[in-house]
Amino acid sequence: MPVIKDKAKEVFFSVLPVTLLVLLLHFTLSPVPSNMLGRFIIGELLVIVGLTIFLIGVDLAITPLGDLTGSFLAKTNKLWLVLLGGVIVGFFICAAEPDLIVLANQIEQVTQQALKSFSLLMSVSLGLAIMLAVGFLRIFYNFPLFKLLLVIYGFIFIGSLFTNPAFLAISFDASGSTTGVLAVPFILALSVGISKLKKDSKASEKDSFGLVAIASSGAIMAVMLLNILTPINEIQAPVSEASHSQSALFLPFIHLIKHSVTDGFISVLPLFVILIVLQAVAFHLKKREFRRLLIGFIYVFIGLSIFLLGVNGGLMEIGGVIGRSLAKLPNPNMILMIGFILGVVTILSEPAVYVLTDQIEEVTSGYIQRKAVLFSLAIGVGIAVALSVLRVLIQPIQLWHYLLPGYLIALGLMFVTPKLFIGIAFDAGGVATGPMTATFILAFIQGAADQIETANVIIDGFGMIALVALMPIIMLELLGVLFKIKAQRKERP
Repeated sequence: MPVIKDKAKEVFFSVLPVTLLVLLLHFTLSPVPSNMLGRFIIGELLVIVGLTIFLIGVDLAITPLGDLTGSFLAKTNKLWLVLLGGVIVGFFICAAEPDLIVLANQIEQVTQQALKSFSLLMSVSLGLAIMLAVGFLRIFYNFPLFKLLLVIYGFIFIGSLFTNPAFLAISFDASGSTTGVLAVPFILALSVGISKLKKDSKASEKDSFGLVAIASSGAIMAVMLLNILTPINEIQAPVSEASHSQSALFLPFIHLIKHSVTDGFISVLPLFVILIVLQAVAFHLKKREFRRLLIGFIYVFIGLSIFLLGVNGGLMEIGGVIGRSLAKLPNPNMILMIGFILGVVTILSEPAVYVLTDQIEEVTSGYIQRKAVLFSLAIGVGIAVALSVLRVLIQPIQLWHYLLPGYLIALGLMFVTPKLFIGIAFDAGGVATGPMTATFILAFIQGAADQIETANVIIDGFGMIALVALMPIIMLELLGVLFKIKAQRKERP
């Protein structure tokens, strides 16, 4: 009971800021129909219940499975087995990520099924799986993280020159969406499980971070490759349709139950199969330990299904409506300011952020405090959402105008920030893009793009997640520089 209470309290206070902000906007700048507001409240309640159950399941099953898998792969001392295990596990953990499922469904809907959600899911999952194996190689051969990231993003920059603008935005958004509430705990556990077996404790500390960043970069390259291989050159946005604001209060949820349960089952099933196989051939856990993992998987399935029901039934719709409403305001500074505030409060709503910040404080023995990391993340994500709004309002600004200099700055800062902060920063960039970002804020940006006549819902509506993944990297690298300066001052007599 204490565990359930603590998780529910954590999720409640993380969702509360967004809820209060929506209510404030409803009574001031952006009133919404009563039925829609009611569905939003119901959706938020479902998200709270779903995430609480889901996170309990993650603690019971997903994180232990990641630890066990990482330790098993490393103990084999067979490189080919480690790489094969990384590809298989990475593929299924990515395909099960709820943030990516939400984004893929949203892309299929917005592109009028020109880009199928299944194709996107499979491509992104394969890209992440391959790069996860590359991350394992880096750990085994002690290859410097900053050098590998320079090579990876060099390939990405070259690929972006040949990528359709719509696919470019989708590729970076997909990368951010791969690292959510399911994938992050598992990948971090894999990373720690493998790096702890190394004799060099300092190398082990640094290797505990960076795997998320390497793995998520595979999603970018996979979507770029999909653009090259697919015959689709132009993706047209759908004609704006009237909102279903007059729908019955509970009817959308009833219609979505089957869809949410199916998505939840399909997401969890591959991981469950991995558990069964590894238990038979490697783990050989006692009945009590194995039963605990099974109960955890049941929690994950139930929680994920409830979460998806709440998101699809209550959050996406109102996010788009508020975006459209604020885009009509004569003063554009208002929507920019609200975008910044949304970014700040949303990052505090992401459960995966707390997983990472706890690990940072634990691995560094309190040297890097979670409050400093949270503050840097909040400011970075706030700036990212505001920049996304600015791109919708000012059409000459394109996504690459942000991403090119942004990643050049991020890559340049790797040479001056402490090496430990490099992995933390790039991991934090992926972790910042979680359930609330992939749902409510994405719908908010697309709603604003839909309202501006000169904007394109696909090209301008997507790309926000990419910026949310970029800005925390820069902010945490700057935090690392501050730590370095502080340490140098202490060393002076």
